Amino acid sequence: MSEIREPEEIQAEAAASSLPFLYLPPNNLFALRAARLEQLGKGHPLGDYLRLVAGLCRVQQDLLDQPPAEWMLDADSMTLCCQHGLPPLSAESLARQDHWQVWLRALLERFQPPASVAIQQALTRLRAADDGQRRGWAVSLLSGQFVGVPAALVPFLGAALQAAWSHWLLNLPSHDLKPCDSLSQCPACGSPAMAGVIRHRGKYNGLRYLVCSLCACEWHVVRVKCVYCEQSKGLKYVSLEDDRVAVDKAPLRAEVCPSCNRYLKQIYLESEPEGEALSADLASLMLDMRLDLEGIQRPAPNLLLAPGGD
Repeated sequence: MSEIREPEEIQAEAAASSLPFLYLPPNNLFALRAARLEQLGKGHPLGDYLRLVAGLCRVQQDLLDQPPAEWMLDADSMTLCCQHGLPPLSAESLARQDHWQVWLRALLERFQPPASVAIQQALTRLRAADDGQRRGWAVSLLSGQFVGVPAALVPFLGAALQAAWSHWLLNLPSHDLKPCDSLSQCPACGSPAMAGVIRHRGKYNGLRYLVCSLCACEWHVVRVKCVYCEQSKGLKYVSLEDDRVAVDKAPLRAEVCPSCNRYLKQIYLESEPEGEALSADLASLMLDMRLDLEGIQRPAPNLLLAPGGD
């Protein structure tokens, strides 16, 4: 008779086998997101929006394949950050510099927008803004102050920022990164996690990795623990009503913590092998609306959608 093991036991065993703390995004990350968004957009109530984001993801992939500018963190700064356990690609500090603005200008040049007056107006406003205004918007967006950014500009600004930071992450001279003070904070850039992914293959089956909302770095965090307050007691899981499966079989579930009244979405690759964090998050906004009505807070940002925006 086989023994049933708890998730913590499985993860402890995996830890003994030197599980990787960090996963880098694949070089075709944005192409994968675009394809997934196109698939999820078919027949979806937000299909037009998902297809718009898919178009942005294709431009992000083009930027990753053909970078508009080269800038690298110098080796001394990297070493210093690693020694002090600091994210070397700190969004808080680099957003105030202008390296990323080259990526925004390139995105605005390469993106072919759909025929929409609202989208054209948003792009025109971004193009007309000076570097100082764009910098202010970026700092607000990356610090979670969405009220400081016009909602219509968020997807385009966020897409440029994601492309730049993912490129820098993939080209870091070293990826010997350490956990941050907060479980939900990216060790590469310090940004908050967008969602969690539960892996399902090999010896790392069942392990949770959080996905950065900015650079798409993934880092390991043990399961059955709130990533915000680190409590384990009373965690519950909810899913979309139209999944038509039991919550413990749903491909996407929100882990709700009663201790801090916050939640994090998680994608279970065992139930959805082609699942991807950003596309799954955008396609499940009805779940966010439901939890919001129940007064449960979402700290996790999605940089391609302003909360409450059109």
